[in-house]
Amino acid sequence: MTTDQPQPEQPSRRPRVAIVFGGRSSEHAVSCATAAGVLRAIDRSKYDVVPIGISRDGQWVLAADDPSRFELTASRTPEVEPSAAHVVLPLSTRENALTVLEAGRPPQELGQVDVVFPLLHGPFGEDGTLQGFLELSDVRYVGSGVFASSAGMDKHYMKVVFAGHGLPVGPYAVITDRAWRTDRAAAMDACAGLRYPLFVKPARAGSSMGITRVDDPAGLEAAIEVAREHDPKVLVEEGIAGREIECAVLEGHGTSGPRTSEVGEIAIHDNHAFYDFEAKYLAEADVDLSCPADVPEEVAKEVRRLAAEAFESLGCEGLARVDCFYTDDGRVVINEINTMPGFTPHSMYPRMWAASGLEYPDLIDELVSLALERRTGLR
Repeated sequence: MTTDQPQPEQPSRRPRVAIVFGGRSSEHAVSCATAAGVLRAIDRSKYDVVPIGISRDGQWVLAADDPSRFELTASRTPEVEPSAAHVVLPLSTRENALTVLEAGRPPQELGQVDVVFPLLHGPFGEDGTLQGFLELSDVRYVGSGVFASSAGMDKHYMKVVFAGHGLPVGPYAVITDRAWRTDRAAAMDACAGLRYPLFVKPARAGSSMGITRVDDPAGLEAAIEVAREHDPKVLVEEGIAGREIECAVLEGHGTSGPRTSEVGEIAIHDNHAFYDFEAKYLAEADVDLSCPADVPEEVAKEVRRLAAEAFESLGCEGLARVDCFYTDDGRVVINEINTMPGFTPHSMYPRMWAASGLEYPDLIDELVSLALERRTGLR
């Protein structure tokens, strides 16, 4: 029997978001903490969520959808545990389904993935490697593409790009692995023109991993060795006297330019030499975060202008946090850009947007929406 009565429309399925976290870098635990915040806040009525963890040895696994398992505390370091079952992302542009493979069992298809939300920090994830893999299969994802992610991760080339665009950066020196292994004394001499204190850091790491403040030449060699534990390429920066002012940047829709938040400021208590890992993630009481920062309006405008130009100069997409110094003599100097900034509810990036009127769950929704709008391939 047939009928001419109109049939009710079938509801369209919700976009599926794969939240990817963990990874091989020293920031594995920070990535887990970021994922805990996003898993708790993402709108489950709007999106289907698939948590995918990457273990420290690089295995992709279907992770528990339980934010409490991935929270970072002073007494607990979260970690993605390896599993007998591997998650495989799409391997061609003709498919976009997630698959679970386990020895001795038939493949299990998890369904189409519409957007990957990569919450990886540091090398092997934030640095363009994961982004390149997703580009090969035309999978949409949150955040910057291959070049911006790679250049944003490498503080050396980040500064080269900024300087090439006429943006102000502080004095620095670079010590490569070959230079250090062939002539250690000459490598340290490259820093002779920098004024102390110096900040010695891995060129391609974040979350203040491996950073040492050096107040005199006697401590330089040991600080370089500490940084080299995280990255064979080391950046030595001249300390800049001033206040650290930050700005959150969000990609615009369509052809609109990037949006900038209220500017924020970090004030560290005296028991920390700088904004180190403990201050960022474990000793919240030792850090005062203010947004909007108490700076003259013209300074705030300059920070926002430089943040937007830094975002554009690298070709960033999605999100970034730009850190600047407001110097004692009234200048604004860019310190660095972070293309996947700390993203827990207590991190500066979401807090600056909350102070600007965009709350954490809405910020997550905005980032996923931007990724869904993005065309695949060359942009």
